[in-house]
Amino acid sequence: MKKTHVPSLPEECLASPKGKYRSFVKNISLALGGKKDIGAWGGGHPFDLQWRRVPPGAAVCPLHAHTVQWELFVVLSGTATVRIGRQKTIVRAGDAFVQPPGTAHQIINTGKRDFVFQVIADNPPADSTWYPDSKKWMMKPQRRVFRMAEVDYNDGEE
Repeated sequence: MKKTHVPSLPEECLASPKGKYRSFVKNISLALGGKKDIGAWGGGHPFDLQWRRVPPGAAVCPLHAHTVQWELFVVLSGTATVRIGRQKTIVRAGDAFVQPPGTAHQIINTGKRDFVFQVIADNPPADSTWYPDSKKWMMKPQRRVFRMAEVDYNDGEE
């Protein structure tokens, strides 16, 4: 049995250049032998488990919607606002919620102390993520971010 002690795992700081998006992550699945962005189909785990700590005023990441991936959130401490499209819901310690594919969501720490949660995500072979505020896409597992331009179906084919 592979085992890890979560409090002893190192925290990795993930932050945008100006710090609007900032959180500290402990990659529990990776510590248990998982592979980043590779599920059971590639020798990794069928899910990904992370422990996240978000400072007051920061958001975990921009508003986004996965096309395939499911995420389950379990709030351990603090309070935050979950933005789902235009709707905003307060979550606090003891709450749990699920984000299905296709639902744009964002977590913002609107409390006065750190917001701590665990997220369990399934690990599909591929996923694309839509960022509606900035009109971007990200492809996984490649983790390439881009904007699309519409073209005719036959463009470049003949």
